[in-house]
Amino acid sequence: MELTSGNTRLPDWLGRRAHLSPDAPAIIADEGQWTFRELDALAGAVAGSLVELGVRAGDRVALLLSNSPHFVVWVHALPRVGGVLVPLNTRLAGVELAWQLADVGATVLVYDAANADKALAIARELPELARVRLSSEREPARLEVEQPLADGAAARWEEGAPRRLRDWVDLGAVHSIIYTSGTTGRPKGAQLTYGNHWWSAIGSCLNLGLVPGDRWLACLPLFHVGGLSILLRSVIYGIPVVLHRRFEPAAANRAIDRQGVTIVSVVANMLARMLDERDGAPYPAHLRAVLLGGGPAPLPLLERALAAGVPVLQTYGLTETASQVATLAPGDALRKPGSAGKPLFPTRVRILRDGQEVPSGEVGEITVSGPTVTPGYWNRPDATAAALDGGWLRTGDMGYLDAEGYLYVVDRREDLIISGGENVYPAEVEAVLLAHPAVAEAAVVGVSDERWGQVPAAFVALRASQACTQEELLAFCRERLAGYKVPVRVTFLPELPKGPSGKILRRALRERAAAPGVERGSLDPGR
Repeated sequence: MELTSGNTRLPDWLGRRAHLSPDAPAIIADEGQWTFRELDALAGAVAGSLVELGVRAGDRVALLLSNSPHFVVWVHALPRVGGVLVPLNTRLAGVELAWQLADVGATVLVYDAANADKALAIARELPELARVRLSSEREPARLEVEQPLADGAAARWEEGAPRRLRDWVDLGAVHSIIYTSGTTGRPKGAQLTYGNHWWSAIGSCLNLGLVPGDRWLACLPLFHVGGLSILLRSVIYGIPVVLHRRFEPAAANRAIDRQGVTIVSVVANMLARMLDERDGAPYPAHLRAVLLGGGPAPLPLLERALAAGVPVLQTYGLTETASQVATLAPGDALRKPGSAGKPLFPTRVRILRDGQEVPSGEVGEITVSGPTVTPGYWNRPDATAAALDGGWLRTGDMGYLDAEGYLYVVDRREDLIISGGENVYPAEVEAVLLAHPAVAEAAVVGVSDERWGQVPAAFVALRASQACTQEELLAFCRERLAGYKVPVRVTFLPELPKGPSGKILRRALRERAAAPGVERGSLDPGR
């Protein structure tokens, strides 16, 4: 079989897993535990409800659900009727969500009690959109249809059309549409096929291996590609998901200690909070992989984690690649700190500058090809054409490959600061700030400067009970950085703004730094 999504069919993933290991645990959550047999039955019941509702193949079904077993069941139910999953960011406002639903042409909105207010706001914007409320924590097939399909369930089925649930998946078909965070302009819906998700799961497994007793902690938002990928890998691998409604460092540490979690997916801020809460206590030997994504990891955090014996593996991925592109192999954690590892088995990576591939060690734009790459953005041919060039995805991220082929991610291209013709990578400056014992969080953005074009400005959150002045931090930076990389000022905040995945929102900080009345160029960087 070629490494393309193609039109190859496979058995329904959950159905096949329920046949192979029916009594193995599938979900472990506060609400209870379910085996793969039980999860399969619940997904079948929900799929039957979707048929009665009138959902057809290709219909976009949006989930406005918190992390819960409900979410897991619906993810596996939709393929059985050919529905396309549209997971919605529960942190967005109702108006923002309504825009995405209109853009994707959603057929049905499914929501839970925790998101009822936002569903009501959506209803005001899109009164004709079919809405379904989940009415039972334990019975996800119990639906309250608040607004039926506009053309009626019966009318949507052709006379004599079969209503049998699907027991196969087409790797070339679209499984999900996930909206990007929209750092510039309106967000775009990245289409991900079954083949994208399948090869992402296979590539990750070939890198991490599969060990008897594996359990994957899902504490990332499930509407995020990183959270969704855990659910799909669970049934493909036959391992349980330990599901948390939200990230709490103490709860994550307890799950590792008491529930046998062996794999965890987090971003840098989450790992730092877990280490703080742990307060030096060792992690158990069964914890074999802490996957660290969400952007370049600060080297001080990696050194701190490795010193504590945490098997931290930096990973690099995007929504448009169904999660991972490259991930450090477990055997390389100590040898290659700071690297995102080699590209996963079915994936290729090139580093381009001005359209040309650059030698190892030189920084350029990371481009990716392979069967995990999106076929394009929903209803955005121009954006698709700009992002996909001859089968290669232009990521917008800057990085380099070393002589051994290991990927190092330097920064987002849009975050790069060009100061007096010199490149300043915020991640490098942030790593220095984070090395200061009083600093808990740091972010660096570019601000306009008449003399240099741009100069770096820092935002910092201090550790509890710690004090530090701007002058002290700037002196600390001058000892460790070239003059043009030293921030012109430091703004102290109680906490840096973050998105749903825990990433720091640089856009919000850039807007704050550029706001009228903000002092600029208060300190001239020594050149």
